[in-house]
Amino acid sequence: MTHRPAPASPRPAQVPAIPARLEPDAIGVTQDTVIGLASSAPAATVGLTLAALAATAAYGGGPVILLCAAPMLVIANAYRRLNLWNANCGASFEWVGRAINPYLGFLTGWLMIAAYITGVVVLAPSVLAVAGANATSTAANIAISTAILLIMLIIAVAGIKLTARTQVAMAIAEYAILIGFAIAGLAWVPGRHPGTVPVTRGWFSLHGIGGKGDLAAGLVASVYIFSGWDGTFYVNEEVRQRRVNPGRAAVIAVGILTVLYVLSQVGLQGVVSPARLQANSTSALVYVAGAMGGGAAAKVMALSLALSVIAATGTSIVLPARIIYGMAARRVLPPFLGTVNRRFATPVPASLAVGAVIIGPTIVYLLATSLQSAFNDVVNLSGQMFAVFYILTALAAVTYYRHRILASAWDAVLVGVFPLGGAAFLGWILYKYLQTAAAPQLWSFAGVIGAGLIMMVIARFALRSSFFQIPRESAPREP
Repeated sequence: MTHRPAPASPRPAQVPAIPARLEPDAIGVTQDTVIGLASSAPAATVGLTLAALAATAAYGGGPVILLCAAPMLVIANAYRRLNLWNANCGASFEWVGRAINPYLGFLTGWLMIAAYITGVVVLAPSVLAVAGANATSTAANIAISTAILLIMLIIAVAGIKLTARTQVAMAIAEYAILIGFAIAGLAWVPGRHPGTVPVTRGWFSLHGIGGKGDLAAGLVASVYIFSGWDGTFYVNEEVRQRRVNPGRAAVIAVGILTVLYVLSQVGLQGVVSPARLQANSTSALVYVAGAMGGGAAAKVMALSLALSVIAATGTSIVLPARIIYGMAARRVLPPFLGTVNRRFATPVPASLAVGAVIIGPTIVYLLATSLQSAFNDVVNLSGQMFAVFYILTALAAVTYYRHRILASAWDAVLVGVFPLGGAAFLGWILYKYLQTAAAPQLWSFAGVIGAGLIMMVIARFALRSSFFQIPRESAPREP
C-alpha cells in the first residue's frame, strides 16, 4: 500500500487589519462641557470685549448678552438633535452635507477649521503679564508662544483623557478668578469709590443708559463671545453615550457662558470711569483688577487670562484636528489625515498639521509687523465664520427633520420655528457686521471662501471623494 503524505494544512486566512479609531467612552459629559467652555475662552473673551461692549451697549451689555443667549440655546439644541442622528466628529460637515448638499457640507467643514485655527490669540503677552513684564521683546514672544504651542500639541497627541484633565485643571482656576473679581466688582461699584459708574436703570435695558446703546453692534460682539461652545461635538466619538452627552454638554456650556459673561460684564464695567476703561481697553480686565486690588490683584487676573488663552490654544489644536480627521475619512481631504495612532488613539497626522499651521503664522506675525494687520483682519472674522456655520447647521436640522414639522404643534415650534428663528437672527447679525466691516476684512472673508472652493474642487476631481455623490437624507416620519 502506497503511503501518501497528509495534505498540508491550509494557510490561515489573511484577516484585514482593523483601522485604528479614536478612543471610545474616554471622557464624560462634565469634561466635554469644559472642552466646549475652553474653546470659547471666557476670561480672554471678556478681556477683549469688556470695554467695547460697555461703549457700544452704553452699559446695557448684560441684557444684550442675555438676548443673544436665547438663539444660541436654540442653535445648541439643533446641534443636539443632529448628533442624536449621527454622532460623527465631522459634525456639521456631515450633517449639512447629508441633509442639504455635500458641496455645502464641505464648505461648512472648511469654515469650521478656519474659524478655530484663526481664532488663536498670540500667547506671549498674556503669559508675560502674569510676571508684570512688558511684552515688547520679539524673541521672548516667539519663544514663549512656540513653547506653549508645542506643549499643548504634545498634550493633544498624547490623548483625549490627558487633554480633558488639563482643561479641567485650568478651568477651575480661570473661572474662580473671573467670578471672584466679578462679584467683587458688584460690591465695589455701589461703594461709591472715585471714578466708578453708578448703576442705573440703563444697565438693565437693551438700549443702555439714556437709550444711547447700539443694539446691533452689541449683538455682533455678543455672537463673538459665545462662539466655540460647539466644541463639545467634535470629540463626540470619544465621549460616553456619544449620541446624547455631547448635546447635553453643549446646552450646559451655553448656560454657563451666559452666567459668566453677564456676571463679568455687569460686575466689572463700572469699576473705573468710561474714559479710563476705554483708554485701557486692550488690557481691561487686568486694569480693572488692579484698580480694585493693586498690583497683586492685577497679576492674579493676568493669570486667569493666561490660563484662558492657553486652554483655548489647546482646543484650537484638538478640535480642528478631529474635524479634519472626520473630513479626511470621507476623502475630501488627503486620506493620511484620517489616520489614528494606535498607541495614543488620536489623529496624530491631523494634530501635527494643525499645530504647524498655528505655529508658523504665529512666528511670522511676531516677526513681520507689516503683516500683522492682515492677520488681524482674518482673526477678526472668526466670530462671523462661526455665525455662518451655526446658521447652516440650524438649517440642516430643519431640513433633516422636515417630515416631523407637521406632526404636531410642538414639533412645528421645536423643529421648525425655533431653528429657523435662530438662523434668521444670526443672519441679521452677519448682515449688520458686513455692512460696517472694513474692506480688508471683507476681502479676507472672500479669501477664506475662495480657498475653500479651491479645496473643494481638489477633493471632487483629484481625490475623487464619493462624499459628493451621497444622496440627501431625512428623518423618517413618526408613526
